[in-house]
Amino acid sequence: MGVLLYLDTILVPLSLFITVGYHAYLWHHFKNQPFITTIGINIHKRRLWLQLNHQGDEKKGMLAVQSLRNTLMDTILAATVTILIILSLGALISNTYHANHLFNPTIFGSQSRKILMLKYGSASIFLLFSFLCSSLALGYLVDANFLINALGEFSSSRDYTRRIFERGFMLAMVGNRVLCITLPLLLWMLGPVPVVLAALGLVRGLYELDFGGSFTKANKKSLTS
Repeated sequence: MGVLLYLDTILVPLSLFITVGYHAYLWHHFKNQPFITTIGINIHKRRLWLQLNHQGDEKKGMLAVQSLRNTLMDTILAATVTILIILSLGALISNTYHANHLFNPTIFGSQSRKILMLKYGSASIFLLFSFLCSSLALGYLVDANFLINALGEFSSSRDYTRRIFERGFMLAMVGNRVLCITLPLLLWMLGPVPVVLAALGLVRGLYELDFGGSFTKANKKSLTS
C-alpha cells in the first residue's frame, strides 16, 4: 500500500506539472512571439476581420453570424459534455464508495477514502471551471454578435466590440483547454500510470495544434497592408 500511495503522490503531480508547464511555455511564446503560435495567428486574423467588418452592414452582419456560429456550437458542445461528465462523476462517487473493494489496488492504485475524494474532487473542480469559462464565453460571443450587427446610434465603439469579441474567443479556448487537462485526471480512476501517459499524449497533440504553423514576413505584410 505504501508503494501504491507513493506512485499516486508522485505520478499524478508530475502529470499536472507536465500539462501546466506546457501551457506556461505556450503562454511565454504567445506573449513574446505570437506569430509562431496558432492562437496568436488566429487572434491577429480575427482583429483584421473585425476591422474590415463595418458595423451596420447587413451583408457583413450576416457574415458575422455565420462566422460565430461554429464557435458558439463548439462552446455549447464543450459546456454540455462538461456538465454531463460532472453528473456522471456524482453518480459514480456514491457507487465507488460501496464497491471500492472490487478494485485491485495493484492495478487501480490506492483506493482509500481520502484518495478517492481527491480523485473525484480534483476532476470536478477542473470540470466546473471549464463549464464556467464556456458559459461566460457563450454570453460574450452572443453579446459580440449583437454589437457587430448593431445599427446606427445603437452601435458601440469598435474598441468595446473588439474587447467583447476577443474575450469570448479567449474564454472558449480556456474552457476547452481545461476540459482537455481534466481528461488525464479522469484516468486516475484506472491508476496513476495512465495519468502520466495521457498527459504526455495530450501535450504532444496540443503541441502539434498550437505550433502547427507560423507567419513569414510576407504573410505579415499581406495581412497588415
